Amino acid sequence: MGRVIVHLHGRPSESRMKELIEYYLARIKPKVKIQYHDSKIGGMAYVSNLPKDTIILDENGEQLSSIQFSKRFERWSLSNRDVNLAVGPVDGFPKDISLQKISLSKMTFPHELAAVLLMEQLYRANEIIRGSSYHRN
Repeated sequence: MGRVIVHLHGRPSESRMKELIEYYLARIKPKVKIQYHDSKIGGMAYVSNLPKDTIILDENGEQLSSIQFSKRFERWSLSNRDVNLAVGPVDGFPKDISLQKISLSKMTFPHELAAVLLMEQLYRANEIIRGSSYHRN
């Protein structure tokens, strides 16, 4: 059974963001794991430390509804390999990288808030799959 590994560039410095990330993580373990990377390394070094098939969160990436994202999450969960998702560093990912991209929105968010949004969407996807009342159309 595959797991989703969320890569974050540094640990959240804002305590409220950290609490929300941990809150959602606790609700979807063991399906999701977080891996923190050294915040002192630059964007290109961060990318080079990520697995080659990592999907990055980028405002120019593929836009999915929560239902579409839940179907993808279900495929990832049923797979026999891990899927890696990465939230960028403060200044974003280098523009010339050729990794698959998913967008949380066309809007730009601080990287810590993007991590919270991603974790909530992973939790929501899990609840959609379970058929709970958390997601309302």
